[in-house]
Amino acid sequence: MPTPAFPAARTAALGTAPYVAEQLPQHAALAVASRDGLAESVHYGSVIATAPDGSTLASAGNPLAPFYPRSSLKPLQAVALVRAGLELPADLLALTAASHSGAAKHRDGALRILEMHGLTPGDLQNSTDLPYGVTEREEWVRSGGDTTHLAQNCSGKHASMAATCIINGWPVEGYLDPTHPLQQLVARTVTELTGEEPLGLSTDGCGTPLFALTLRGMARAFGRIAAASSTAPGTGASRTPHGGTAPPCAEAAVGLAMQRHPDMVAGERRDVTELMRLLPGAVAKDGFEGIQLVGLPDGRAVAVKISDGGDRARMPVTVRVLEALGVDTGPLSGIGTAPVLGGGRQVGLLQATDFLSKPVNEAP
Repeated sequence: MPTPAFPAARTAALGTAPYVAEQLPQHAALAVASRDGLAESVHYGSVIATAPDGSTLASAGNPLAPFYPRSSLKPLQAVALVRAGLELPADLLALTAASHSGAAKHRDGALRILEMHGLTPGDLQNSTDLPYGVTEREEWVRSGGDTTHLAQNCSGKHASMAATCIINGWPVEGYLDPTHPLQQLVARTVTELTGEEPLGLSTDGCGTPLFALTLRGMARAFGRIAAASSTAPGTGASRTPHGGTAPPCAEAAVGLAMQRHPDMVAGERRDVTELMRLLPGAVAKDGFEGIQLVGLPDGRAVAVKISDGGDRARMPVTVRVLEALGVDTGPLSGIGTAPVLGGGRQVGLLQATDFLSKPVNEAP
């Protein structure tokens, strides 16, 4: 059903409507896996790098085509919750923006959010699942664990959404409905941060409303969050005229929480956690179907979408764009490429192509 934030014209083609071949994005070859010098697989997609003012620094493919940002939307949703009065310790705010691996600290963190606001796991409306992390899932299953709301990778976000309803006197029941006051606030916040009206509305895997946006819009939002974090209290750039520090805005609160607790945003052995540990000041979030967002402390940002939805090319492409922006990617070498093995030894490499045909300062 169309909502006040999304008129009928923008939602009529959603749901079970078939795709139109002429509307398929015109992606570019972004990464290649070679085996003994032969290109074995090619990953296509689109990418954009934006300046602090949101203008384009570099691009490839079709970064203005609408796409679903999936879990990369979570930091924007978290900003909306903080604006609505959600106050949490930094580790739990990072968990609010997380696609966590389902480790004990993640499950316990989501439970803490609920208990702080008089809620129980029975109030969660996300889908149930096993832990997302491979090691965490294996340990969970060996211990007799089954699919639960808390183990599902979005439980931190859902716990915080339910908590925000309690804070504002909104009904917890039905908090996923696009017409619910919480989701209306999220929709307005997403529009503000991205600088664009969503092009459609769907439902994410965990049940939350999901907006069709562009890579450019998402990059703008991450640039804003990362830039706000760099000028937040304690960073030396937010002194008041009287010598004190201004309280952080919602964007800064979310960005700082993610930077300070990258293990809560994803988990051990996850490349997003690794990137934020190795690239100080960055705010990074991945999403299902081959999506990666990175905001830099100076307000620049990178957005990547791999067209086949696969996960392995996402980070090599991201690192390639960061390198083109002049970021020191030496510390990221471990996630910037991946070996192709044969008989237990390396016989090839997964790496980004030279998809940026122009220097960054010459890009349209």
